[in-house]
Amino acid sequence: MALRKKIVKLAQMVGGITGVINKIDENAPEYYSLECCVSDEQADVALAMGLRKPRTIEYITKKTKLPKEKAYKLAMELADIGVCRVSHNEKGVEEFFVNIYAPGILEMMVNNAALLEKYPQVGRAFEEYTRLRIAPLAPLLPPGMGMMRVIPIQSAIDGNTHAVPYEQLSYYLDKYDTFSVSDCSCRSSRRVLNQGCGHLEHDMCIHMGTGAEYYIRTGRSRQVTREEVKEILKKAEEDGLMHQMPNIEGLGESAAICNCCACSCFAMRAATMFNTPDTVRSNYVSQVDSDKCVACGQCVENCPTNALKLGQKLCTKTPLKTAKKISSRDHIWLKKNWNPDYRENRKNVVETGTSPCKTACPAHIAVQGYIKLAAQGKYKEALELIRKENPLPAVCGRICPRSCESECTRGDIDDPIAIDEIKKFIAEQDLDKKTRFIPQKKHDYGKKIAVIGSGPAGLSCAYYLAEDGYKVTVFEKLSKPGGMLTVGIPSFRLEKSVVEAEIDILKEMGVTFQTDTEVGKDVSLAELRKQGFEAFYLAIGAQGGRKLGLEGEDEKGVIPGVEFLRDVNTGKKAALNGNVIVIGGGNVAIDVARTAVREGAKTVTMYCLESRKEMPALDEEIEEALEEDIVIQNSWGPKRIISENGKVTGIEFKKCVSVFDADKKFNPKYDEKETITVKADFILLSVGQSIEWGDLLKDTKVTLNRNNTAVADSRTYQTAESDVFVGGDVYTGPKFAIDAIAAGKQAAISIHRFVHPGQSLTYGRDRREYVALDKENVVIESFDTTKRQHAGHNTENRKSFKDTRVTFTEEQLKKETERCLGCGAVQVDQYMCVGCGQCTTKCKFEAISLTKKYANFAPVYEKLPMTVAKYVVQRGGKIAASSVKRIFTGN
Repeated sequence: MALRKKIVKLAQMVGGITGVINKIDENAPEYYSLECCVSDEQADVALAMGLRKPRTIEYITKKTKLPKEKAYKLAMELADIGVCRVSHNEKGVEEFFVNIYAPGILEMMVNNAALLEKYPQVGRAFEEYTRLRIAPLAPLLPPGMGMMRVIPIQSAIDGNTHAVPYEQLSYYLDKYDTFSVSDCSCRSSRRVLNQGCGHLEHDMCIHMGTGAEYYIRTGRSRQVTREEVKEILKKAEEDGLMHQMPNIEGLGESAAICNCCACSCFAMRAATMFNTPDTVRSNYVSQVDSDKCVACGQCVENCPTNALKLGQKLCTKTPLKTAKKISSRDHIWLKKNWNPDYRENRKNVVETGTSPCKTACPAHIAVQGYIKLAAQGKYKEALELIRKENPLPAVCGRICPRSCESECTRGDIDDPIAIDEIKKFIAEQDLDKKTRFIPQKKHDYGKKIAVIGSGPAGLSCAYYLAEDGYKVTVFEKLSKPGGMLTVGIPSFRLEKSVVEAEIDILKEMGVTFQTDTEVGKDVSLAELRKQGFEAFYLAIGAQGGRKLGLEGEDEKGVIPGVEFLRDVNTGKKAALNGNVIVIGGGNVAIDVARTAVREGAKTVTMYCLESRKEMPALDEEIEEALEEDIVIQNSWGPKRIISENGKVTGIEFKKCVSVFDADKKFNPKYDEKETITVKADFILLSVGQSIEWGDLLKDTKVTLNRNNTAVADSRTYQTAESDVFVGGDVYTGPKFAIDAIAAGKQAAISIHRFVHPGQSLTYGRDRREYVALDKENVVIESFDTTKRQHAGHNTENRKSFKDTRVTFTEEQLKKETERCLGCGAVQVDQYMCVGCGQCTTKCKFEAISLTKKYANFAPVYEKLPMTVAKYVVQRGGKIAASSVKRIFTGN
């Protein structure tokens, strides 16, 4: 099809600077976005208006020689499309205004919802234009001179004596009387391209003055009051968004405030993809006080340009290497200097690493952060920080394997920090309705989500979905929720009142629990879809016991350990007696053995393949078993079970001479000649757990691995059935509760994205990749020499089902928190920082602030070429100097 000449002319006009230097053909975004919806008659009227000149209908009529009624009709059609703006001037006269293509026309066209739905290429044009046209221009723009510019969050610069009115949101809110709020045009474009990042478009962008008048009049937005605007801005800041404004009207003039995320915003792409942050920066940069910083990571996770990363605070024996970085200010900027994968390759940690505790935790909880808050007596704030990654802190304070403590730097000096005991103290607030932390609902999405299984993975997923305002129903086949937390862990390790308290919080958040319902048997996934559920999270755990394939394994008196624990926890009397043998050496085996003591066993003996050193059970668990007179026999493997008249009477073991090979893989070897026979009245098998799917996956596309775990994407947990996600043991195989909790949060993120059209499951998503600092290279010059605190046990409850472990006193807590070395601290790349101030709103420790570094303001658009020309000359000199330096120094 031949090019339409009038559309070409219109595209060239609205392109402004870029319209002159770029070829306009059928593939040009300026052309195809206008060609699909603008007639030649309308184009004539737009061309008559000219670029960025307010025109009355009288002027347009005279210029086009059209009847006034006809000219007005065409002008209003253009206004409806978005090619021009219509508003009243100070004298009350109606005026039409054709702005540049972006920011300007494109946003207005995309914000016409009906137009975008009919012509999705308009959304594609927005993405392409801001990528193709801005790329060569971005390195040439002086700091703060881009078409859009960051404006700091007000609280970040309040009280700054160097701040001027035009840098403050309050200036614009006081200046205008008319306000409206519309959908975000960038996110709308991303949605039609299926490139959304999970930040949704609705009620995001504020329009002011004549811009608001136009948006309200053409149905693009709804009118709001000044107070409502403040609430919208506040909510955006709470959600981790930053503010930007069109930057083409000159000092102190703007028609809009955008609430942006860097993972969708096309203006911010100049900083993040093209690596030219000068294009959009404010006059401020972040500054970190490392003495106050506790590496909680909240600022890092919310930094739009990835300018903040977690590093270390401790001194080192040898200097840490930092990669040299070049900038567009003094180098020829080529495509190789870009970061094209910016939406998927964010890093949380510098290459040299950060705190080992946060790194080692499967959920990457801000350990150093909540320890510091606890030290300050801010227990509720500490609980809130923990809950950002772990909604079951009271549970984990009792059953966590404490990988954070295993890697604690303090452990290389004497004993690691009692991190779990500190968390347990903090989480005691959850057990009291008066002090527990109930998160505020962030959104009100309202869509129905089904969580199948109420163990740690399911509860975690439900928590974070409920926090986002979803209608979550948790289906549990047993009569009580909690999954293995309720029926798989004995009360002396995790009292059921603790699990119930955590579940009560979810109920207060609006989560519904439907017990005695086995999905697949009582109701199918297909039937739940018909009931309006839009996504499913399968987290049924590994609730079955594994067999060994031994002779006599099916005889009476041989019981799977998990079945034994489930019966005891649900009130069924186990009726053990005599000599009980427990097969296994993990934490669950310890639980089984200790429960057997309480259920009437005369003697309890554990046999496991591993040596004492290699046993997978925690040292603390082993010690507690020994204190209860449980005998542990190491390096023995079961050979056959002996029985008489269908009832077990004994078991034969063979010596295990090797357990792990050179690659640390489990590889037992036996000495068949060395065997022993042990009398047994009961044998409890605790050698692993199995997944029992039942009919849950019937008529689905979900596939299984050889070990019966579900096949799913390792990052998103989505299965081959697109609306079905999995997590916890059914994906990884049996692991710890904290691993399942971490998976539950990630599944909630995926489900949120899945149920909203056009959202990618990966773009803009935190990869949760952490690296620990090199403990061999640190120098610890001084530290609190207090010995590790121990909570102790209540010996009166020994061998009962009550938890004998007590909680730290407040005095012990204070002493223990002082032992933390404070390994980590945030590092800031001030070149990449655009000065939005989002980091300052997330820091609880006043460790990060904005400082004014620049004093630049953009001229009105028409004067920009001269400003750019001067900068290009200066930049050319710097490029020449850097080139000479490279020639002579090689750097």
